Amino acid sequence: MEETYRDPNFARYTNASLGEYHIPVNADIPDMTVEFIDEHDPYINAMGVKGIGEISMVGVAAAVANAVFHATGKRVRDLPITPDKVMGVLTA
Repeated sequence: MEETYRDPNFARYTNASLGEYHIPVNADIPDMTVEFIDEHDPYINAMGVKGIGEISMVGVAAAVANAVFHATGKRVRDLPITPDKVMGVLTA
């Protein structure tokens, strides 16, 4: 959903404002399950807790792109991976 477009002639973003930038809201995101692992780590900090945040998301896009390649034989190298990119259709 999150994608920016650049004008190939001027290299400027054509959707540079949040008015044209689709930001997902709760209704766009499927149900998620949060699981806690009972593991004490006294070396990480005084409370012995860890946060995962963005670090857990680093490999997701690459994994999805590889799954698409494995399923279709089409390598998509820019995000988001959309049907038109998988089918090889160019959009303006």
